[in-house]
Amino acid sequence: MGRSRAAQYGLFCVFAALATPAAAFTAIDPLTRRPLYPQEDALRAQAAPSARAIVAFGSRFGPGTIVVSTSERHLYYTLGNGQAIRYGVGVGRPGFEWAGTHSITMKREWPDWRPPAQMLRRRPDLPRYMRGGPDNPLGARALYIGSTLYRIHGSNEPETIGEAVSSGCIRMTNDDVMDLYSRARVGTRVVVQR
Repeated sequence: MGRSRAAQYGLFCVFAALATPAAAFTAIDPLTRRPLYPQEDALRAQAAPSARAIVAFGSRFGPGTIVVSTSERHLYYTLGNGQAIRYGVGVGRPGFEWAGTHSITMKREWPDWRPPAQMLRRRPDLPRYMRGGPDNPLGARALYIGSTLYRIHGSNEPETIGEAVSSGCIRMTNDDVMDLYSRARVGTRVVVQR
């Protein structure tokens, strides 16, 4: 296979992976023939349909940049060559909007949740600590943004995607945040635009 055919095949694999339903990616234990990650598979089954797609995107940002357009309610992971993967997101409600450029400083699978002091003052009914899992508001994955209190994280409320309802965090479906988590690295640039 020549280089150009190999490159074409690689692009085909990327497009095929994006177009394949998430349920098709269920990992199976070869010995027991049972799902390796039943928590994640259950979340995928409950998830709202994703708006994830490869779209045309200007070349202003280098490949591997995360760009959040809060007005569009979309997050873009830039691929280069004028393309990006677009995901639907939930954003900060009125009074909790923000913009800026930071980087991913930490990543966590099934993160624990400790509401910040500001949130506890507004909502004293919230728990002080919640262990990671399907009932946790941070969902399946979290990418921590710079020195801010904000994260890009999953959600156990997929119906809020496309809405302005958070306290400033960027919410994604669990399926989408798992996909982004696999692509973005610590140090990835994050640009949040209003």
